[in-house]
Amino acid sequence: MSGPAYPAARIVAPKVEAHFMHHAEEARRRGTTVVAPDAATIEAIIDAAFWASLRREEIYVPKISLAFLPPEAAEHPLLFERALPLEPDKLVKIAPAVERAGIHLGVWRNDQGQLQVWGTVRVIPSLAIVVEVAAPGLLVIKHHRGDDSGKFVNVAVLEGDQIKVVDEQASSLPDCPPLLTSLLGFDSPASWAKGIDAVNILVQLAVSMRAHGRGGLMLVVPSGDADWPDSIVKPIPYGVVPPFAELAQLTRNAPQQADSRLWQDAVNRAVEAIAGLTAVDGATVLSQDYDLLAFGAKIARRKGSPQVEQVTVTEPIEGNVAITVHPTQLGGTRHLSAAQFVHDQRRAVALVASQDGRFTVFAWSPCEGMVHGPASRRCCSDGAHVARGFQPRATSVKPRS
Repeated sequence: MSGPAYPAARIVAPKVEAHFMHHAEEARRRGTTVVAPDAATIEAIIDAAFWASLRREEIYVPKISLAFLPPEAAEHPLLFERALPLEPDKLVKIAPAVERAGIHLGVWRNDQGQLQVWGTVRVIPSLAIVVEVAAPGLLVIKHHRGDDSGKFVNVAVLEGDQIKVVDEQASSLPDCPPLLTSLLGFDSPASWAKGIDAVNILVQLAVSMRAHGRGGLMLVVPSGDADWPDSIVKPIPYGVVPPFAELAQLTRNAPQQADSRLWQDAVNRAVEAIAGLTAVDGATVLSQDYDLLAFGAKIARRKGSPQVEQVTVTEPIEGNVAITVHPTQLGGTRHLSAAQFVHDQRRAVALVASQDGRFTVFAWSPCEGMVHGPASRRCCSDGAHVARGFQPRATSVKPRS
């Protein structure tokens, strides 16, 4: 490839190579053959994707996803008669044809060892490296987790000269709830509600909340809990009576219908309907069993409860150190309200989508609730913060000291 090199690609490539080599070895022990890309290949793919992300096709920003695999490893591949060289200008030209979700450009080396784009693919094997252009200068390196959920595991995020490599051990911290493990994609695809092994409902809701671009707030409260209204201004503008139960009923049927395309489509439609309500000013309230209880609800501090002044933030990335900040440093009044609600309703979780694409999940930290130390005390982390949907960060809530 000609043109200047992207320094971050060379820095991160060995770390990404080590990630795939580790998982490839585990796969081989299970009797599965996996081709782990080497550092040079990873660097070249990242480099091409980065420079393509900074270009335009007419007035449009290219959005592409590059998957490294040979055509014979793909299911129903679309093959080009003549492969394209892996060059930014060629990627930009073909971007309009592959910008829809789930379409990847297949990349592999030819007989001369040169990387080429051989066609497109929709279904890729697990542990095939994927480099996605999310925005100008913003790349996500990930791989399919290898199940039917369609979920990917993020390996690293590159934004300009910033490199964030996801720490796979971050979700093993003491008292870390299944919610964080599920959102990060390190463990099984089971969601917070038991019995769902085909999709992660909370992740789908988070993605859909971000999609409408208006910002939103969703409160997930324990099923059957009668205390959450104590933290809501009365009357609730849009209470739902009886609760809207379509998504709850679909998730309860998941074990019997996990392989049904019709079931998956029904879940997607229900998720879109509920997430769309978060565009209305106020909070959407959902039970842990996914019954819709209300939307447009205004949060108020619970009577007798102190005002939240601090939250502890930890990104599950290599080299991260926990910091303590005021909730408004993560966003505006929506973040402050969410932190207050979780402080007052400690079994609840608050999901916050900002208009700029940042996504935050607040959850109560049991260890910090038991140990009333100074703000600098490091405790376990609950919840997850996803900057632009790709950079997970754990956020725990505590009251004013």
